[in-house]
Amino acid sequence: MQRPMKFHLCALLFLAAAFMAASAHAQSAAPEQEPQREARLLGQARKEGSLTLYTSMVNRDIAQLAKAFEEKYGVKVVYWRGSAQNVLQRVVTESRGGRDDVDVVQAPTLVMEALHHEQLLQRVRSPLLNGLRDGAVPPHGTWAALRVYVYVQAYNTAKVGKDELPRSYEDLLDPRWKGRLGTEAKAQVWFRTLLEQMGEEKGAELFRKIVAANGMSVRSGNSLLNNLVVSGEVPFALSVYSYMPEKAKAGGAPIDYIALSPTIAYTDGIGVMSKPRHPAAAALFLDFMLSDGLKIMKDQGQLTMHKRDAGELDRFKPVFVDPARMLDGYDKWTEFYQDLVAGRPAQLPKEGGQ
Repeated sequence: MQRPMKFHLCALLFLAAAFMAASAHAQSAAPEQEPQREARLLGQARKEGSLTLYTSMVNRDIAQLAKAFEEKYGVKVVYWRGSAQNVLQRVVTESRGGRDDVDVVQAPTLVMEALHHEQLLQRVRSPLLNGLRDGAVPPHGTWAALRVYVYVQAYNTAKVGKDELPRSYEDLLDPRWKGRLGTEAKAQVWFRTLLEQMGEEKGAELFRKIVAANGMSVRSGNSLLNNLVVSGEVPFALSVYSYMPEKAKAGGAPIDYIALSPTIAYTDGIGVMSKPRHPAAAALFLDFMLSDGLKIMKDQGQLTMHKRDAGELDRFKPVFVDPARMLDGYDKWTEFYQDLVAGRPAQLPKEGGQ
């Protein structure tokens, strides 16, 4: 057991004086303002010439963001895009091989949290982080959430009448849903968070009954699932990102959506590598994504984590996925989800099981 420390009065007075002096110094030292920071980073970034980004963002969206950054600052963005899993695999593989090719990573926060566990990210530092809503930056501070995917239930308006729409997941036990339900094959993060809110045993048993009674069409890819709702092949999909049916509906497609409670939300984040080859350009790009980038993403139809967009997100009353928790037992939960929705015997994973 550690012995308690004893101080004489003079020592206490010395510590108090030192604390007051440090506090006065901290208050008198003005933090770097945004224009000063931008000018400093830009000068250094132009000397570096470029930055390298690995991203899971769809090509048309990241291309627009990269172009806007290049036009504003004259610094090239060299980006490689792939699935979230491929982004994670590439970053980790290169790092373990002694390569530091990438400066910035943008991907779902489960990937960002995995990179944090690999100690590959540095703390994100920017005065623009103050514009994000609470919870956008985890306690360890190595990534920041930029945008939000809200899982909703999309339906074909020609195949499903409004009077049929469920008010709860329990309503999907009704025989009217036989052969009409679908879900995405890799929505295990949504499913696990949903069951945690319902009570894992209770939620698992409910979905076992739904699948046994009415079946479940399992499709790979959110875009594909959304398109199958539009075509009517899957009349009602349980796990689609809200912006997909919104865009399709705006284009005249026969699709709409509801958001059953609890409504699950999953974030997408950004982080700077611990050993970037282009540190100033990477920091400048981070600031850009936290300012102009968030505005561009909103114009793209995305829900963002900026405080000014809180109303659009809060209407869903979302329950956010905890990426750190999802890493624990991820493989077991993936197997459980895929077995359950396919109608195969599935045992609920034990707490902390890998």
